[in-house]
Order: sequence, then C-alpha cells, then structure tokens
Amino acid sequence: MGVWEGKRVLVTGGAGFIGSHLVDRLMALGAEVTVADNLSKAGSRYLFDVWSAHGLKPEDSGESGLVRAGKHKLVVCDLQDLMAARRAMEGQQVVFHLAATIGGRGYIDTHPADCCGNFALDFNVISEASRAGVEHFSYASSACVYPVSLQTEYGSTHLLQEDEAFDGETGNADREYGWAKLMGEMQLLAFRQQYGLKGSIVRYVTAYGEREDDTHAIVALIRRAVERLDPYLVWGTGEEDRDFTHVSDIVEGTLLAAERISDGTPVNLGTSIRFKIKDVVTMIHDIADFKPAEVFFDTTKPVGVVTRALDIERAGDLLGWTPKVDLREGLTRTIRWFADTRPQPVETIV
Repeated sequence: MGVWEGKRVLVTGGAGFIGSHLVDRLMALGAEVTVADNLSKAGSRYLFDVWSAHGLKPEDSGESGLVRAGKHKLVVCDLQDLMAARRAMEGQQVVFHLAATIGGRGYIDTHPADCCGNFALDFNVISEASRAGVEHFSYASSACVYPVSLQTEYGSTHLLQEDEAFDGETGNADREYGWAKLMGEMQLLAFRQQYGLKGSIVRYVTAYGEREDDTHAIVALIRRAVERLDPYLVWGTGEEDRDFTHVSDIVEGTLLAAERISDGTPVNLGTSIRFKIKDVVTMIHDIADFKPAEVFFDTTKPVGVVTRALDIERAGDLLGWTPKVDLREGLTRTIRWFADTRPQPVETIV
C-alpha cells in the first residue's frame, strides 16, 4: 500500500487549475478525495473531467451543495465562512490548502481588496484543520512572499532562497496577495508552535499548464497565438523574466513535501531557469506555427517585478525533487490542450 492509499484527503480549491491536477493524482494514488471549492474560477467542469477520467460521474447526494462520485465528493462552499470550513474539515486526515482569491498580475494589481480576503480564508482553514485534529496540513504558498527589493534588476541572476522571505528580518512581499501568502505561512507555523499542527509549505512560481485560465500570462499568450491575433499583444517590455514551472511538477513536489516534511519548513518549487517573456512569446509562436506581422509590447499594463526565479536546492535535498518538464514540452502540452478545448476567455482586468 502507498502513502495515499485509503487516506481521507481534503483539497481546498480542488476544482481549479492546480487543484484539479492534484485531485487527479491523489485519486490515482488511491486517496479518498473531498474537494471544497466555491467554483468561482473554473466552475465544476475540470473536476468532473477528472472524475470522468477515473470512470466516475457526478451523483445527486440529496444534500444542498454536496456532489458525490463514488467515495469522492465535492463540497460547494465559501471557506471565508468559518462554519463552512468546519463542515468541510469533518473526518479528513490530510488537508491540501490551495483555495485562494487569485488571478494573474492584472488581477492582483486591480483587485487588492479581494486579495485581502485570503487572510480570513487561510485562518479559517488552518484553525479548523487544527481543531479537527488533521494529521497533516499542506499550504500552497507563492514566490510572491519574497521581497520585491530582490527582484528589481533586469538581467539578474539571483535565485530566491527560502530564508530570504524575511530579508534582513524584514518582509517586503509582492502586494496584498504576497502578504496574505506570507501571513498564511506564519499562521501555519503559529498553529504548529501552539497546538502541534504538522504541516508543509510549498512556494510555487509561475505555474502554468493545462486548465489554466487567461488571467495568467502563458494562457493569455497562447490564446492570442492560437486565435491568430495580429497585432499580437504582449504586456510589458518583453525583457521581464520568470521561472516557469509546469503544473505536473508542482503537483509532484507538493505531494512529496506532504510526505517528507512535517515541521512547516518552506520549500521552493521552480526550475531555477529564467526565460524572458519575449523569448517565451517566440517559442509559443514557433510551436503554434504562427508568425504575426506585428508584436506590440504594451508598457502601460501591469507586469509586477521584473525578474523572478527560485533556488530549488532545498527541494532536491529534502524531497529528492527536481522538475521533469522543460518549458518547450510544457508549452507544447498546454497549446495542444488549448487548441483541443478552446476554453472561454476570462477577463484579465475588470
């Protein structure tokens, strides 16, 4: 029997992009998976696709807000409601907390108050997990916890290390979303210190892949290429860079951290490889066989920090984890998925 065989697992945000991939993997490993989600991002379609791939279909439970599929279930709820978080936690052994108010840079910069809701959401889920006596709490954090001051130089070669979240004992996280994630980490560590809650923290950086929506850069760029938009729009100068990590590697790192870390030691999940946005655009055009007459770089749009890449040595040492999907392969998979499914567009700035 594997680690996850028969384990009762709650995945908050499990109907969304990363969450649905995590649910898929947990089901394949034999876990009994409950998803708690308000369905605000992707609705239920991706989760139901996962169930279908496992030979299951949604069943009417007879209870409002509850859908079953064999031993698995979906609880439709708002985790900013404390009692909803309490009900979702009942009977669970492990919690993967991915639920958050989130979008790409355009969303983060234009919805600061909405992002502040993550402070309450995280407290509800962490405190109720502790109250329910779960065996392990996995917190999905972000590279947005790192000081903005370390990410301001074009052409930087600096790789962000886990201990730099408080640079010189001072935090300088990336806007309200980054502060909420940093405080979420601190909340988990506080509940470990005071109540003994065991857990792990994984910091994601520019995750991309199948089922992502176009509030995020990669899918937005893919949509414009697949739909042959010319002039072709790119936010920023194109000189900004990121460390792009395919969702399959994110999922595997998250599971390994939950298996091997219990004291809340944070771990970066990235590739340590930088790509300039303009070079990613060229790669997407090549894979999609598209050559626009004009590429327009709009410097009035929000781009966030100019550089970001993670040191992943700790993940290798503690988890034995290294990313397996390089950017070209990941983009090819994502473009194929997008071309096959043609998901409806999502407004980036509303």
